[in-house]
Amino acid sequence: MKVPQLSPWIGKEEYKAIKSCFDNNWITEGPKSKEFSLKLLNLIGAKYGVFAPNGTLAIYLGLRAIGVGPGDEVIVPDFTFVASATAVEMIGGTPVFVDVNRKNFQMDISKAEKLISKKTKAIMPVHIYGTICNMDDVLRFAKKYNLMIIEDAAQAIAVHWKGKHAGTFGEVGCFSFFADKTITTAEGGFVVTDDEKIYENLLYLRNQGRIDRGSFIHPAMGYNFRMNDIQNAIGLVQLGKLNEIKKRKEHILGLYRKLFEGLDKITLFEPEEGAEWIPFRVGILYSRAHELMAFLRSKNVEPRTFFYPLHKQPCFSYLKNKKRKNNDSEFPNAVYAYENGICLPAFPTLTDKQVTYVCESIRKFIK
Repeated sequence: MKVPQLSPWIGKEEYKAIKSCFDNNWITEGPKSKEFSLKLLNLIGAKYGVFAPNGTLAIYLGLRAIGVGPGDEVIVPDFTFVASATAVEMIGGTPVFVDVNRKNFQMDISKAEKLISKKTKAIMPVHIYGTICNMDDVLRFAKKYNLMIIEDAAQAIAVHWKGKHAGTFGEVGCFSFFADKTITTAEGGFVVTDDEKIYENLLYLRNQGRIDRGSFIHPAMGYNFRMNDIQNAIGLVQLGKLNEIKKRKEHILGLYRKLFEGLDKITLFEPEEGAEWIPFRVGILYSRAHELMAFLRSKNVEPRTFFYPLHKQPCFSYLKNKKRKNNDSEFPNAVYAYENGICLPAFPTLTDKQVTYVCESIRKFIK
């Protein structure tokens, strides 16, 4: 049996939605984009939103729109996908890494205090694997140090902290619709805000420095960071499937839990208390994680490692200096997560037989 890491849930409905764009002879940004945007804002509970080509550029737009610029520092968790930090670097800012907690590897605010400097401008909580940071802690910290909050909610659509949607706690929230996300448009991103001025900045930045399409007067510097109706037609269909996707992912997680009963050496990734989550990934912790992954691959199961800590990334070696050495000892939990973490297949069309096969393979290795 073959069990891939990822298989997007796309089919005839998405195909019909794409075809309708061609039938209507409108393939660039248009009515489908407007409809998808309004429905997303209704789901998320934000006032304003703009699309971006992908999640990375959504973060870039968010940072620019709130005024983060060259020389500014942004506190970023050490345990996240590299794009959270490269977006800061893209604007000439400096990502400052903070360790995560051991329970669910969300940003550890208690370790951020010592990172504050005169250059610190913002903090970027990243909501990992379909759950969400303790936003009470983030809000208290940001208020204490007068920091802006930009949420990387790429993996957190339909995820809430005490009833409030991820991405709506700070100045901006950034989402991704890449192929592996809970809902997908193949590629795509979305930035939300409740601040009218920030929204105006976003509009200028994403549309060549102008708000009105068709005008050749550009009041500000901007870029071509739009999405098109073909992508957003897919997004509308996916949004219609969201409740079913959520139920299916919860079922898959429940089945993994059941089949792991009695395996004391396996620990399942769990959310923070107060989080209402969607298991975007099913993560487990095991002391011989990388050996187990090699074994699973030999059985045609495709696992994935947890994120490689940012402080160890070669592309960020330039950040090491006397003030911040960025050694493993400063990030024990991010290192632990990478060395012991495994992401198991959890896409919505995964069958019960496939989940059972994955778990049986793991039991064979451990025993």
